[in-house]
This record gives sequence, structure tokens and C-alpha cells, in this order.
Amino acid sequence: MSTVFNFTFVPWFRSVAPYIHMHRGKTFVVGLSGEAIAAGKLPSIAQDLALIQSMGVKIVLVHGFRPQVNEQLHAKGHEARYSHGIRITDEVALDCAQEAAGQLRYEIEAVFSQGLPNTPMAGSKVRMISGNFITARPVGIVDGVDFKHSGLVRKIDVASITQSLDFGAMVLLSPFGFSPTGEAFNLTMEEVATSVAIELQADKLIFLTEIPGIRIHPDQPASEDNPIDTELPLDTAQALLKQLPPAHQPSDTGFYLQHCVKACKGGVERSHILPFATDGALLLEVYVHDGIGTMIVDEKLEELREASADDVGGILQLIEPFERDGTLVKRDRTEIERDIENYTIIEHDGVIFGCAALYPYPEAKTAEMAAVTVSPQSQGTGDGEKILKRIEQRARAMGLSSIFVLTTRTMHWFIKRGFQNVDPDWLPEARKRKYNWDRRSQVLVKKL
Repeated sequence: MSTVFNFTFVPWFRSVAPYIHMHRGKTFVVGLSGEAIAAGKLPSIAQDLALIQSMGVKIVLVHGFRPQVNEQLHAKGHEARYSHGIRITDEVALDCAQEAAGQLRYEIEAVFSQGLPNTPMAGSKVRMISGNFITARPVGIVDGVDFKHSGLVRKIDVASITQSLDFGAMVLLSPFGFSPTGEAFNLTMEEVATSVAIELQADKLIFLTEIPGIRIHPDQPASEDNPIDTELPLDTAQALLKQLPPAHQPSDTGFYLQHCVKACKGGVERSHILPFATDGALLLEVYVHDGIGTMIVDEKLEELREASADDVGGILQLIEPFERDGTLVKRDRTEIERDIENYTIIEHDGVIFGCAALYPYPEAKTAEMAAVTVSPQSQGTGDGEKILKRIEQRARAMGLSSIFVLTTRTMHWFIKRGFQNVDPDWLPEARKRKYNWDRRSQVLVKKL
């Protein structure tokens, strides 16, 4: 039993190590929906956040309280009223919101204070700091609707939050803000988390939500293997938002997506939508290659794009040393010019540092990823993974169910990223006819 455990734990832990190094010292803003707390998920989420913080990540936790406020209103015989997806906060609703926020803050601080032996919290020292970090202004009257004590973020006290994070504390924010005259305003968790992430220029904004993630084509049935899109480029997410109706309910596709898009446009590199129903969703998203939810990425930061005719020279220059040493099969300029639309490249300051081509075999619902190359200067920086992700996106958009590679020297890199070794007979007939039996390339397949 212990031997089996060793064989599974050791490779797993080693595979996680690069992500631990990558995220150390980074800042994550986590938006925790009130629904997650109502569903009893707070203890396990707290354990995961404490663990992530112990690995050097700075965390700002913003909690929601939508169902808790509604419960308080119901107990007082008062109806919950919304417009434009925002609560209309009258005097009674404001009292209920303050009661709910106080109760939730107490629960959250209590659960982070646990340190029972034989639990993930044993030995953890999570210091939580909360305070009046948010200045708010009233929503006012919109389309004839008076939102009363509902507000919007006017200003974030970035210096105080940063000081608290640097002190080693986790910062806890409730969706409340105060005007310079001391008036309290009820805010939304989503707006607070997004505003804080932008002002801090956080590395990640993460929403733990009721929905499993985003699907580009929600009207089409989801496959068992790929119920959501694990990564959306910012431009794709923006295009999707334009097609969707206004999002007023948390279950609406655009509800969290609109905030993720705003964060990315505001300089947050990556924003995530995760299902709180999945145990360990935070750990799976942060420390596992493919993640569990949907990540929106501003690809201007990545400088990742499809190739054009102007890139042929740069691609040739990149792949030539690898062709010379036998890592890649030789391709001439004419072949690359002919197939240039199949190529994805990544560049830095106008220089191409990585590329890959996608050759579809629609009849077999698969595609070959070929000419996968990363410059020695940028190996280990994640450029290869970015190209792989984009190739996977392109293949999914074509309706394909897998991609495959042929390689003689880089099997381990692909296996580590979800590819599996298969017999060359697996290849589509058209590709099998071109297989070079003298080269004896390994065939590796990844299901999408």
C-alpha cells in the first residue's frame, strides 16, 4: 500500500513544484460568493486558502452575502428587491446587510483560527486583517429606480492593504464601503473584488461561484470530458459578452465573466471562475496544469497569436537549429509558406521565441501538433505551455476531440501535460501513410 502511495505522491508533488515557485510572492484576490458559505463550503475553502498562503501567496479574500441578506430579510417579512442585477438597499435591507456581514466576518475569522491536530489547519498561523479600506459612493437613481443605500466603489486604500499583505496577513473585505461623511453603502462582492484586483494590479482574480465555468457555446450539449472552456483569450471573452443578454443573476453566463473581462482590461493578467461545488477547486486551478474552471487571459501580455506570411523568416530561423540536430523533421520555406495559417507563434519584442502548427484530420476528429519549438533562451518560462493551450483552443474550435504529436526526444514534456503514448497504428490513415518508420517517432495523444 505504502509503495503504491509513494509512486503516486512523489511524481505528483514534483509536478506541483513549478507552480509553487511560480506563485510565490504573487497576489491573489479571491471572491467568495455567499452561496458557497451557505452551502457549507467555508471550512474546506479556508483550509485551501491557508495552504496557498503558506506557500508564499498574498491573499485578499472578499466575501459575498447575497443569500444571507435575503434570509435576514425573509425573517423580517421584508421582500428582497433587485434592479439591473443590483440590490435596492432600503433601511431594512441595510440593517440586514450589516447583520449578515458581521456574522459572516465572525464565521470566517473563526474558521481561519482553527488549528486542530490531524487537520490541514494544524500548525497554520493565519492572521486576518479587515478594516475600512473602501470608500464608496451611491449608485443613485438609474432609469427611474432609486437604489437608496446601494453603492459603488469610489476608492481603495491600496497602501494599507499592501502593508497588511506585506506584514504576512490575509486581508478580509466585506462588500461594504463608507462615504467621507461616514454613510454606509451596500456593495456587491463582484465589484469590490474586481476593483481591488485592478487597484492592487493583482496577479489573479478568482471567483468561487455557483457555476462550473464558461462555455463558449452554452446552447450546445457539453461533452463529458470537456464541459467548459478552461481558458478564454480576453478578445474571445469580450466577443462572447457582446452576444449575451444583460447578466443580472449569478447563474447568468455573463455575470462573473463581465467582471473577469473588466479585471483583465484593467491590468490583472488572469481571472478565474471556479465551481465551489468541486472540493479543492482552488488547489486544482492554481497548482494543476489544466485547472478546473475557466481562466480569462489578456493575451497582449502573452504576445501569442496566429502566424502570418511576415513570420515565415522568423519561424525558419527558430526551427533551423532543431532541424540540424535531428529534433525536428526538416521543413523548407515553401512548405511553411503554404501552411502558415496552421502556425501559432509567441514573440517577445518582435522576435519569435516559440511556434507550433496544427494539421487537422477532421474525419478522425483529431489533429497533429507539429513543429513544436521553443527557443533555448525562453525554455522554462512557460512559453511552450502557452502555445500548447492555444493549439488546444484552436482544435476545440474545429470540433476535434484530440490532438497528437510525433516526437523522438521530448516525450516527457508532453506526457507531463496530459498526453498518452499510443501505438503508431492509432494514427489516422492519411497520417499513417506518411509515418517515417526509420525515425521511429513516439506517438502521443491528448484528449480535449
